[in-house]
Amino acid sequence: QLVESGGGLVQAGASLRLSCTASGRTEGYYTLGWFRQSPGKEREFVATISKSDGSTGYANSVKGRFTLSGDNAKNMVYLRMNSLKPEDTAIYYCAASTYYGGSDPNAYAYWGQGTRVTVSS
Repeated sequence: QLVESGGGLVQAGASLRLSCTASGRTEGYYTLGWFRQSPGKEREFVATISKSDGSTGYANSVKGRFTLSGDNAKNMVYLRMNSLKPEDTAIYYCAASTYYGGSDPNAYAYWGQGTRVTVSS
C-alpha cells in the first residue's frame, strides 16, 4: 500500500512537501516514483528514487525546483517542491516498482490514491 500526503492549495512561488509511505508488499520496492496528472492530460513522470542507493532522477520540467529524498527506516519518501508554478497543478501519485522503474509508468505495479496540488497564479 502506498499513501501520499501533503498536497494543498498554494500560490505561485510557494513550496510544498509531499510524502509517500510504503507498507505491506510495497515496502520491498526497488524504485519509487512520483507522477502527476492534470485534467485532460496523460500521467507524466516527475521524479524517481532508488531505495538501495538513493539515486534520483527528475523530469526536465521540475529539475532544479523539486527534490526527492527517502527515509528507508520509515519506508517513506519526500518530494520537496519549491518555486511552484500554476502548471504544476495536478494530482500527484506515488508509485512503487520492484525493479528499476525510471520514467515509464508501466514499470510501476503499485500506485497510491494521489494527493492534489493546486497552484494559483
